[in-house]
Order: sequence, then structure tokens, then C-alpha cells
Amino acid sequence: MAMVSGTVSTATPTQNLNQATDKRAMSIATMLFFMWGFLTCLNDILIPHLKGIFELNYAQVMLVQFAFFSSYFIFAFPAGKLVEWRGYKQTMVIGLLVMATGALLFLPAAAVASFGLFLTALVILAAGITCLQVSANPYVNNLGPEHTASSRLNLAQAFNSLGTTIAPFFGSVLILSAAPLAESKLHSLSAALLQIYRQEQASSVRLPYLGIALALVALAVAIALVKLPTESSYTRDFRPGELSTDTRSVWSEKYLVMGAIGIFVYVGAEVSIGSFLVNYLGLPQIGGLSEKTAALFVSLYWGGAMTGRFIGSAILTRVRTGTLLTFVAATASLLVILSMLSHGYLAMGSIILVGLFNSVMFPNIFSLGLSGLGELTSRGSSLMVAAIVGGALIPLAEGHLADKIGIQHAFIIPTVCYLYIAFYGTLANRRTDVKAPV
Repeated sequence: MAMVSGTVSTATPTQNLNQATDKRAMSIATMLFFMWGFLTCLNDILIPHLKGIFELNYAQVMLVQFAFFSSYFIFAFPAGKLVEWRGYKQTMVIGLLVMATGALLFLPAAAVASFGLFLTALVILAAGITCLQVSANPYVNNLGPEHTASSRLNLAQAFNSLGTTIAPFFGSVLILSAAPLAESKLHSLSAALLQIYRQEQASSVRLPYLGIALALVALAVAIALVKLPTESSYTRDFRPGELSTDTRSVWSEKYLVMGAIGIFVYVGAEVSIGSFLVNYLGLPQIGGLSEKTAALFVSLYWGGAMTGRFIGSAILTRVRTGTLLTFVAATASLLVILSMLSHGYLAMGSIILVGLFNSVMFPNIFSLGLSGLGELTSRGSSLMVAAIVGGALIPLAEGHLADKIGIQHAFIIPTVCYLYIAFYGTLANRRTDVKAPV
């Protein structure tokens, strides 16, 4: 990769070890993690809602996740450049304002009942979240001693999971409040009546996303007014007009590239399960639940991730990152297999319990991938965030498979993803070139 604009502090490992975590900056960062977790999880509620409104099959409705997570791939490297040009804080503010713009686009999308416009709004919303991901993840990673980076990221991700836990309740009440018409009745409507019906159903997203847009703008203003540490001895920040002295390519960093693949498959697996969960729990052989009731169980799935991250943040002060990653990934794969081979409460419980073991995967993979990068941290972070495109491609593949063999057996795809993550955790644990995060 070509040399890019930006430089980093020259903090030594000793300096980094002796620095305490900046709690004020951590508090600001955790608010951002909460917001993007909340908005990402609302997609799990939008999917069954839009599927019913526009009469889509599973492959078609997975375009929601494809549009959302493709944005990470498209905007991750430009967002990394933005960090190098404007620094962490300004990138966070810009990201929040872009997110607010995307949220506001839900209003005209609902007014005209256009699936294409909904997808456009999701792309813009995710572009803003990408700016937050590229800036906030390495920011938290470097807000204290390197050996506790995984613990800090797990704590921040716990607040991300708090957002994902609350979002299904929020969406269940405000977005899935009206029961959709049966498919047979929809076919009996004229084109004009069908459009009116779609507009009425779609209107339920207008108030929630207007409130979200206003909250995002308020948060952007608040962060812009707060002074955050930028050029300290422990935070790698980038200043305009200066050149990096590191000419290495991120593609030459084995553990970074493998970590990026790990992010790709992890996000793909987690999003695939979350996206299909409402419809999966509605299957007669699984739970036979209504969409509104099933949405509440989605909160348990994401609530498990929240609980696991708080627990994981404490465990990681005693257990090696790679060891924990291998354990949770292997367990998640076994739980998915159990759900595939069972039915009723056992199938429901095992798939929901996967959320608990998903909890520490993202921050642990992220920390292992960025470990020892030094001045390549920003570019490495961009690569890791670009890999979130797995949330676009893997659910789309699962949607096509679900249309052919059913949702339950299509979960074979997340199973394979978790097995790779377990392999990466084992391999990263044996790393000797740098001290692995613990």
C-alpha cells in the first residue's frame, strides 16, 4: 500500500504500560459504541417489517444488510484517510452528522414506500457508522496500556451491546406495532390500494428515525464542544500535512490479514443469525411466534452479547485473548449445530445463547489483528473495518441458501465461520513476534 498522510506519537512500550486509561475519553467513546450498536440492530427489526411490506423473499430482503454492510467496505479506507487528515475527534463528529443524514432519509423513504430509498438511507447511515468504527475502535485501543487494550475494547463493546439489546424492544413497540396483512389479502389489493397500504405500514419508521437523527446531531455537537486527548504520549493521533515514516504494507502483516478475515466471518455469522432470528422463531417447528413477540427474543440474543462483554472485560485481565477467543468460537459453532438438529425450545434456546458467546469475538479479533502494528494502526484499523463487509455478503449467501433449503439448515454457514475464528484464536495465541494482548 502506498505511503499515506499522517504520523503517530513516538510513545515507547514502557510509556504505554505506565499510562492509566483516560476515563473521561472512554466515557465519550462508549456513547458512540452504544449508538451504532442500537442502529445496527434495528436492521433485524426492519428486515421482517420490509419483507412483509414489499413481499420479498429471503434473498431479496437480505439486501438490507447488503446495503448496510457494503458501506463499511466502500467507506472504510476513506474514513481511515479522514482520521489521518482530521484526527479521531473530528472524524467522530463527521460520522455522527452523516449518520443523522441517513436517519433523516427514512422519512421520505417511508412517505413514498420505496424499498430502494430505504436501501439508500441505510448506505448513508452505515457510512457514518464506518467513520465511528475506524476512529473509535483504535482510539479506545490506545487510551491506556497496550496490555489491557482487549479489556477496554470489550468494555466499550458491552455498551455497544446495550444498544443492540434495547433496539429490538424499541423496534417491536414502534416499528412492528401494526400487524401486516396476510399474503393472500395483499394479492387481492389493487395497485393503488397496495401502495397506500405500503405507505401506512412504512410510516411506522418515521418517528423513531426522526428521534434518532435528532439524538445523533445532539451527540455530535456535544463531542465537538468537549476537549478530548489527541496528542498525548499514549494516543496515536494523526495531524494534517505530516508524512508517516512507516512504509510497510498492511498486506504483509499476517495476523492483521487473518484478523480481517476473522472480522469478515464473525460479522457475517452474527448478522446472519440476527437477521433471520424473527423469521426463524416464527417457524412452526421452532417457536411459532408472531413477529412482535419474536422481536423480544431478539433482545435476549443481543442481551447475551452485552452480558458476555461485561464478563469478558473482567476475564481478559486473567485469560489470554486468543485462548478466550478459541473457546467462545468453538462453543458458538456447537450451539448453532444443536439448533440445526433440534426443534422447539431447545432450538430456540441454543440459537439465542449464541449471542453470549459472540460477545467477545469482535474486540478480541480486533485487538489481536492490531497488536504490534505501531504506525500502521490507522491503516490496519481501516482494513479491519472494511472486513465488516462480511455482514453484507454472508447474510446474502445465507438468504439464497434459506430460500432453497430453509432457514434452519442454512445456519451451516455461521457454523463454518465460527470454526475459522476458533482456528485464528489458537494461531494468534502462539504468536511470538510481539506480546499478545491479555
